[in-house]
Amino acid sequence: MRLWIGLYLPRLPLEVFFPNWSDDSCSVVLEHERVVALSPLAHAAGVRPGMRRGGALMLAPQVRVHERAPAREAEALHAVAMALLQYTPLVAAAEEATLLIDVGASLRLFGGVRALCRRIAASVQALGFSAALACAPTARGAWLLARANAGRALTMPSMVRRLDRLPSALLPPARPYLEWFDGIGCLTLGQMRALPRPGLQRRCGRALLDMLDGAHGHSAELFEWIEAPASFRAKLELFDRVEDAEALLFGARRLLLQMTGWLCARQCAVERVSLLLEHERGRVARPPTALEIVLAEPTWRDDHLLRLLKERLAQLTLEAPVIGLCLEALQVQPMAPPSESLFPEPGGTPQERQRLFELLAARLGPDNVLQAAPRADYRPEAANAWVPLQLAPKAAAGQAQLPADILSMPRPSWLLAKPVALLMREHRPFYGSPLTMRSAPERIEAGWWSQTQARDYFVAEGRDHAHYWVYRERIGGAVEQAEPRWYLHGLFG
Repeated sequence: MRLWIGLYLPRLPLEVFFPNWSDDSCSVVLEHERVVALSPLAHAAGVRPGMRRGGALMLAPQVRVHERAPAREAEALHAVAMALLQYTPLVAAAEEATLLIDVGASLRLFGGVRALCRRIAASVQALGFSAALACAPTARGAWLLARANAGRALTMPSMVRRLDRLPSALLPPARPYLEWFDGIGCLTLGQMRALPRPGLQRRCGRALLDMLDGAHGHSAELFEWIEAPASFRAKLELFDRVEDAEALLFGARRLLLQMTGWLCARQCAVERVSLLLEHERGRVARPPTALEIVLAEPTWRDDHLLRLLKERLAQLTLEAPVIGLCLEALQVQPMAPPSESLFPEPGGTPQERQRLFELLAARLGPDNVLQAAPRADYRPEAANAWVPLQLAPKAAAGQAQLPADILSMPRPSWLLAKPVALLMREHRPFYGSPLTMRSAPERIEAGWWSQTQARDYFVAEGRDHAHYWVYRERIGGAVEQAEPRWYLHGLFG
């Protein structure tokens, strides 16, 4: 099934200045001294599109006037397109702040056209823009329906009925001839299609017929798809000086949505992310504040990265106001496909547990969430180290494994931090009661120079039937001594 989504951003000239603006903002955007976009409060004051600057200021003296910024609008439209790459790699830019998205191959993945439209609308809203969304079997049909905010049409007959009711002024090639169309009573696209084609082409040109044919599926449609760059680095200029770190989360989310689209388009997962907080420039310039997030497991989901950034920003105290953000994917790797087991684990998947640990590390600090990193050392007290969560995979990859016979030997569930010297009574080690050896000795000799250890380990049992891990120290290689020294090193469960 071939299906296109048209996404029209009608307030883009205004929203590049005020993302997620509210009704209490009285603002207009001018192009060639005429109003091209305005806020609801300015509209309530009597300002209308096409009005001159003087008329707008006379009706609303408090209105904030901005000159249109085509470069910033193009950057904003490209940012939206990058975020939408997570739904399909077929995204193209069209005329008049509109994006065309081929979603025919993505419907089953995202649960149907309605669920996909809701997700796309939510992503655009999270970026700080409002959009009119429409669906049609042809790209130009989706463009026309989106420009008129005429809803969804999933079949060709339904799309033709909707298109025939649209005004003729929607077609850009028809706008220079609107007076002529009004004079002959041709007010809709359906009436325009009923006109003789040779006469319509002689008067209005071939471009008008080509656009009509493309909208109704009578001609092929060719597009230049937006491609994700080889590396990701996105910047966002804030609209005011921000002195609270938590207030930066909205801008960081906009950048994360773009990075999610880039990761999905490149089929990659990110391991290390850097967020730069840019401060004042000029005479009071300061170097950017860097927030770096290292993930123990690569991810391409923006919700997990957003939670980690939220925790990091909540702990950050800004030394200077922030005027811009820059997000960069420092380390990526090919995306691994998800693996689902036949019988899911009751405690959640390993990926979910890993995300929980990373969230705890972001909240408590990386030095307060540690993971065991076994070492290839025969000495029990040196056979393990505790490293931060982010360094655990590298530490585990760089360590050799102990022989299988050593791993099969009994080891206690609780190893004491420091061995405890035992009393001797009747030539037997004593710990609450005389201890009886229940295993053959396990000799361990390891270490270098001053750290050399020579011990004979036993599993001992007390009168209360508790089991202990004890060792007899060997000094100078001599096993038999007048009174050997015994130590308690661990407790069995």
